Amino acid sequence: MNLNHRNPYPSTRIPVFARNLVSTSHPLAAQAGLRMLLEGGNAVDAAVAAAAAMTICEPVSNGLGSDAFCILWDGQALHGLNASGRAPQAWTREYFRARYGADAARPPKRGFDAVTVPGAVGSWVALSERFGKLAFADLLQPAIEIAERGYLVPPVVQRKWVAAVAELQSLPGFAQAFLPRGRAPQVGELFQFPAAARCLRAIAQTRGAAFYQGEVAEAIARFSQQHGGSLTLRDLAAHRPEWVQTIARNYRGHTVHEIPPNGQGIAALMALGMLEQFDVAALPVDGVDSQHVQIEAMKLAFADVYRYVAEPSSMEVTATQMLDDGYLASRAKLIDMKKAQDFGAGNPARGGTIYLTAADENGMMVSFIQSNYMGFGSGCVEPEFGVSLQNRGHDFSLDAASPNAVAPGKRPFHTIIPAFLTKDGQPLMSFGVMGAGMQPQGHLQTLVRMLDHGQSPQAACDAPRWRCYAGLDLHVEAGMDTATVQGLRQRGHRIAVIDDPYQDFGAGQFIWRMGDPRVEGYVAASDARRDGQAAGF
Repeated sequence: MNLNHRNPYPSTRIPVFARNLVSTSHPLAAQAGLRMLLEGGNAVDAAVAAAAAMTICEPVSNGLGSDAFCILWDGQALHGLNASGRAPQAWTREYFRARYGADAARPPKRGFDAVTVPGAVGSWVALSERFGKLAFADLLQPAIEIAERGYLVPPVVQRKWVAAVAELQSLPGFAQAFLPRGRAPQVGELFQFPAAARCLRAIAQTRGAAFYQGEVAEAIARFSQQHGGSLTLRDLAAHRPEWVQTIARNYRGHTVHEIPPNGQGIAALMALGMLEQFDVAALPVDGVDSQHVQIEAMKLAFADVYRYVAEPSSMEVTATQMLDDGYLASRAKLIDMKKAQDFGAGNPARGGTIYLTAADENGMMVSFIQSNYMGFGSGCVEPEFGVSLQNRGHDFSLDAASPNAVAPGKRPFHTIIPAFLTKDGQPLMSFGVMGAGMQPQGHLQTLVRMLDHGQSPQAACDAPRWRCYAGLDLHVEAGMDTATVQGLRQRGHRIAVIDDPYQDFGAGQFIWRMGDPRVEGYVAASDARRDGQAAGF
């Protein structure tokens, strides 16, 4: 019997209350993390296990060739981890112009000339070594089992899988890995990934060394050379995750934390800083005024982020300058409550992703994000070990004047951003929203709902969203109130109403601390726009 897996009825996710929690966009990954907690591990062990499982369960969004970032509360202090990879040493503007012409504006979207060094595996090792309790090899066991035995492909992932086939099926290794029957899997069809299981075993046995210096690294470098790429064994061996301090912004008596550039998390902080100039709480939560002012603040923030944010050593201005109170107040004055605008950058110098979160009863909270960037990344998949390589290099510029200009060993501009919320120096929420440029927009919209309007994390997660694009272009979810949509149109927003459960409006996971973790515990939310689950005990 062929069941129809498209549910025609609205289905509401229920908040999950527990002292130990994992929330991810695939139930098997949530259970992988929960298994570590049940075995005596902590939230970091759970997050690493879930992240490894996600490379198998949601390959459309991430893989063994991904990058990753993390913010975690260790019980006493907040820590940031930037594990994004760098450009191959061969990458220069001249390299790309010679291959793609003098008019090329950026590296290609797919193929080996979009591949930067994968950083995710390095993040797992770094997190485990510094904060984990269980043996590193144990953390990867659930992912290995899932890859070997297989799993039935869920609806949202399957939709994205099908959409990628036409563009990626001819790229090296893609069909062998992800079209096992000559096509994308159907909903409820078994998918097995033995090559990735082989890779995970090598990573587990060597604490990641095989991936960056050993047999896996050699296979990746050989695969790159065979297909005209420039990623080398030397490039892989040079990878080092970097522990960083978060950047932060106060909002309504709380402090919002993001990873500093080369990521775009600063965009959410800038937009929140502008919204502080408005009494957002006095505006109807789903009304046109509230949505309009958030949209305009977000557009102002993006104008600066796309102009200035890059690898910190290449930036013309600092994050501190971009977050300056006076500067953000001056930018907020540009917002016209009756009119949508196309903003340019200011001058602050004067003043396909998965997200998961885990928390344990000892107070450790982890906000973790991992991505191949666009769906299936570069489309190149090393066949022996199933390493699906990211396409983050596409975000470099070939303009010499750009702070994000490509250079050997440089990290590109990044869209993936974990986030964290504290109050009075104490942890309150680990959270994130997946979806490329949607991520800071999702941070902004959900935080306004929780902090200005008191909505629960699950309600804030479920609420209809908007997503701004270039100029006046705006996408809104099909569930948004029609009067609000019409009101936004009247103010000049060029609106398209979109029904897309996957990429367009992102998907979030949230864990909110309810009190003493050993007594009250937490509440977790998981986004219905993906196939995920919050699970706890």
